[in-house]
Amino acid sequence: QVHLVESGGGLVQAGGSLSLSCAASGRTFSSYAMGWFRQAPGKEREFVATINRSGGGTYYLDSVRGRFTISRDNAKNTVDLQMNSLKPEDTAVYYCAARDSGRGSFELKQYAYWGQGTQVTVSS
Repeated sequence: QVHLVESGGGLVQAGGSLSLSCAASGRTFSSYAMGWFRQAPGKEREFVATINRSGGGTYYLDSVRGRFTISRDNAKNTVDLQMNSLKPEDTAVYYCAARDSGRGSFELKQYAYWGQGTQVTVSS
């Protein structure tokens, strides 16, 4: 089992940057693929990015590819999401999630463990 805690959200102007971090407990972090998801008010939670357990494979939502970068540090049990060129439509609560598999997935149902979320607000 793994416990996840996100940090780094906040308010930023359009075009700005934010870096989110997710700290995981447990000694088996490196066995989990990790993902970032987001949920805007009145909308369903959606996939943003995923990374495999080694960090060698990543996949992004089309609308964030080239602006967001997911990375992980298995020695520190963390997964980060660097967000650049932010847009108002990126406003949402961002969640990190862990999948008990080496390969990442864009499907919410593949992830058994979730953090509590961190708010990101992008003003126009």
